[in-house]
Amino acid sequence: MAEAREIVARYFEAFNAGDVPGMLDCLSEDVAHHVNEGQVRVGKPLFEAFCRHMSRCYREELTEMVIFASADGTRAAAEYVVNGTYLETDEGLPEAAGQSYCLPAGSFFSLKDGKISRVVTYYNLADWVRQVS
Repeated sequence: MAEAREIVARYFEAFNAGDVPGMLDCLSEDVAHHVNEGQVRVGKPLFEAFCRHMSRCYREELTEMVIFASADGTRAAAEYVVNGTYLETDEGLPEAAGQSYCLPAGSFFSLKDGKISRVVTYYNLADWVRQVS
């Protein structure tokens, strides 16, 4: 259980530092990335491409982090607040003009052999659109 929490904490520390290689180091090669609105992406290369896209369009810091883990260490979850700035217009979304936003969000994880093998992220997209429109 402690190892699962440590891996997830390291993943989010890397996220907050903008350290994509650090995030990738926490993931299995065949990680399944379930984004809030979109297709499941499988594998580190697709996860890395997603991170690069997000870094171009958004600057985010996660605060008020609470991490939970199952007793056997195979599953974990985190609840947090996303504090962000919308930097560049993302396709199909409102026009970006440096708008700030603040959203409650959560992520769910599967872990295997000391790595994250599944990441599921949830936030309220309608709330985000309201905040940046």
